Order: sequence, then structure tokens, then C-alpha cells
Amino acid sequence: MEKLVSVIIPVKNGSNYLREAIDSLNRQDVPMEIIVVDDGSDDDTAAIASSYGCVVISHPVCKGQVAAKNTGLAAAKGEYVVFMDHDDVMRQGALKTMCSTIEADPEISAVQAMVKDFISPEIGQMPGTIVRPEPYYGLFTGAILIRRSVFDVIGPFSESRKTGEIIEWSTKMDANGFIIKKLDMVSTDRRIHGSNFGKTNRETEFKDYASILRERLKMIRK
Repeated sequence: MEKLVSVIIPVKNGSNYLREAIDSLNRQDVPMEIIVVDDGSDDDTAAIASSYGCVVISHPVCKGQVAAKNTGLAAAKGEYVVFMDHDDVMRQGALKTMCSTIEADPEISAVQAMVKDFISPEIGQMPGTIVRPEPYYGLFTGAILIRRSVFDVIGPFSESRKTGEIIEWSTKMDANGFIIKKLDMVSTDRRIHGSNFGKTNRETEFKDYASILRERLKMIRK
């Protein structure tokens, strides 16, 4: 019997692309629950998610994407967890492959696929838009399937920062000897548009990354 996957979507004002993200998840041939954490939206994000039968948890005010991830994690009932952005699209069959890989080897704590950038059709080629031509590793969004039990050991994400939880998570995985298996496949298409979180929060992101990297160096030296 296949195990339940909890897909957690932290989102604020996601009515523009949320339907596409959920549609792509509904094409995955695995048992899943989709948890949409509405982080203080003032559009119809919650209504859209509810219309699809998703589990919807609402923050009355915006707490940030890291806190929203933790809210979803606390509610997750699945044995496996995936975090996905509301504006990205998971490729058909990707989650099935990721689940099959992790279930085949109990020594693996997470599997990591790749993502590929695409420019959202409605914006065209905006000046200064950077799109990586090749698939790449390194993002949570729809590309990392994690055993829920991992978080019982390493705890939730640190909410002291707005960004950088990916590096912090990776550091904790390494420190605890958890194995991450990389897959030579693209699981998710990452949408590039005018209001990506990384663009609108770039200054904060750089500060958080620098802080996390300093802590990681201290841990390595110890």
C-alpha cells in the first residue's frame, strides 16, 4: 500500500497561479493531501484552494513563508512531505518516481530532483529576467520529498529569518547524518514572473544566507 504524501503550499495572494499548481498535483498518481497555508491573503486564495478540496489553513496576518511552511508541517498527516510554491508546476509522474525511490531504500531520508525555469507566458521576456537554461538542484519547491520523521529529529524551520531555510535544512540534514539521494530528473517547472519571492525579498535573502553560512562554518569547525 502506498503511503500518504503531504504537499504543503505556503502562499499569499496566490489567485494568479494557484489553480495550475493544484491541477499539476492532482495529476500525480500517489495518495496525497494538499495543505494550502493562506498567509494573510486579501484575494480569493483560500476560496480557490477550498474549491479543490484542499486542506486550508489561514493566517489572519502575514507571518512569512517560513512560518507558513511550519504551519503546514504541523498539520501534515502523511509519511512523506513535499513543499511547493503556488506558482510552480509539477511534472506528471514526478511524485510517483520520487516516492518509489524513497520507499525502495529505508536508508534514504529524502530524495531531491531538479527544477527548470520557465518564463510565465503573460509577461514575456522582461528586461533583466534571468532564466537558467539547464535544470538545476537546490530549491525546495516541488523537488524534495522528505520523510516526515526527519522533522521529529531536526525540528521545524527557524522562523527568526524570512529566507534561507533551504540552506539551514541542508545543514541540519548533514549534521544528523541523513542521506539525501539526488535524482537525474526534473520534477517541477519553476515559474519566473514579476513578483517571485526571491526578487521582492532579495536584500533580506542575502542577509539571511550570509548568517546561515556563518553558522554552518562554525558547525564544520567544531
